[in-house]
Amino acid sequence: MQADPAVIRAPRWVRELLGWATALAVAVAAVAAVASSPRGDLLFRDGDSLVTSLVVRSVAAGQPQDWAMSSVLFLPETAVLGALSLLGLGVAGTLALAGVVNLLALYGALRVAAGAASVAGPAGEPPGAPGAAHATRAPVAGALLALTGFALLMVTETSPSRDALELASLLTTTTYYSAAVVATVLVVGFARRAVEAPGRRWPLWLTGAVAAASVLSNPLFAAWAVVPLVLVLALVAVIAPAVRRSAVWMMVALVAGSVVGFAGRMPLARLIANTGAGYADPSRWLESAGYYGALVLDRGSTLLGGFGIALGVGLWVWCIVAAAILARRSEIGPALVAACGAVMPVLVAVGAVALGTHAARYLEPLAFAPVLGLVVLPGLLGRRERGPSLPVLAGAAALSLVAASAIGIPRLSSAASAPDPDLDCVVKWTDASSRTGAGQFWTVRLAKAHLDDPRRLVQVDHELRGYAWLVNRDDFRVGEVSFLVIDEESVPFALPEGATLDDATLIDCGRYTIADFGERTLGLGPQRS
Repeated sequence: MQADPAVIRAPRWVRELLGWATALAVAVAAVAAVASSPRGDLLFRDGDSLVTSLVVRSVAAGQPQDWAMSSVLFLPETAVLGALSLLGLGVAGTLALAGVVNLLALYGALRVAAGAASVAGPAGEPPGAPGAAHATRAPVAGALLALTGFALLMVTETSPSRDALELASLLTTTTYYSAAVVATVLVVGFARRAVEAPGRRWPLWLTGAVAAASVLSNPLFAAWAVVPLVLVLALVAVIAPAVRRSAVWMMVALVAGSVVGFAGRMPLARLIANTGAGYADPSRWLESAGYYGALVLDRGSTLLGGFGIALGVGLWVWCIVAAAILARRSEIGPALVAACGAVMPVLVAVGAVALGTHAARYLEPLAFAPVLGLVVLPGLLGRRERGPSLPVLAGAAALSLVAASAIGIPRLSSAASAPDPDLDCVVKWTDASSRTGAGQFWTVRLAKAHLDDPRRLVQVDHELRGYAWLVNRDDFRVGEVSFLVIDEESVPFALPEGATLDDATLIDCGRYTIADFGERTLGLGPQRS
């Protein structure tokens, strides 16, 4: 007689483990697709994307730390990258691994948002009442669905431009707000747990801690998470009196944590070369609307881009529908999650235009928030008496890992280790010279990140003034340099002391040129940012 699959149904811990294994496979496949496309330039070679690598390299070199950062300090991202760098994978390999880790962190946050497997309460109490029974159907499947939807958005993004409206793939980098993305989804999950189990205090404390740490590192968290979630919680407090107390305390935790985070930034003021206030100009809202509108048109001009837009809009509409259905059922926890998926993109997009901003990366909630609608999807499907058996789950997870190992890992490894003889030429020449040179922001940062000692290349502007932006100011203490690294991105230099490039010996490194002044040195001008 054939065994009943229910007899060998997977226990909860096995399902969670298999969920993580499948998420790893999805993460590897998605990052491999991005890294092996032209968008890989943004992951491995972009000047902005390398700031965390430069911090890690600077610390490893024993350099005094005196950084000039933007309003974002990248504290969690740098800590994770520093830990991963101990594996010895090199700069590009570590960045590739960080991309996978970022997606796994997103899965973890989505798993929190998917709810507990079960929260038992007194029988017979209505959903949404304090202590009522809440049964989250297939939470692991919901989190995996959401991660897969996000990964699908990622693989539609292939532009090498940091200004393209290709927002999901930005999570693969360590500098385009990956920690804020994960934290935003995480606090949505904590809010769900709080309203589904009103007597528990841990969601409140964790929410406050995450809000404080997130705002400390990146004030965008206040716009992405705090404002929309407070609005949704206020609505929950109105329509669900039974969980009003929990909703109010969640709002308090979010606001209080944010206040602590902003206060924590005060002692770090020296590190913040730009508070971000200059990025906003409400008088230019019309220009901002035109700018973002042009990005949408450009994104939709290709088949993949059009599919990505359609998928994103479809997920957003589904969030609205799911929130309405769940609210009618008085399933407040999942309704809150779906409502956040609907509200966050609207508030962020409207806010970005109203403030007159011109940066696609500010709109990342348009990519990650709508996938919250997939988190609640299993709970809206028909209830099954028995879930898939252990062999089925294990087989699916194993198949995913084998496919990722056979296809994704080689592609990812190949993208991370792709030869770059021009870069190698600059790095080897600089290391061998034992002297210090300089170059402009978009030119010098890639080579600087790969040097044995990153202090050997100083970041300057075209007048040889120290350019204190996303760089360690300690670099400028050298005072003078004896060679310049130039490429097509470089603005023509106006050198001090009557020097010209005609005085230098030119070394051809492909897309780079090293202008070596030999024994002659060029003094650095005053710093600017």
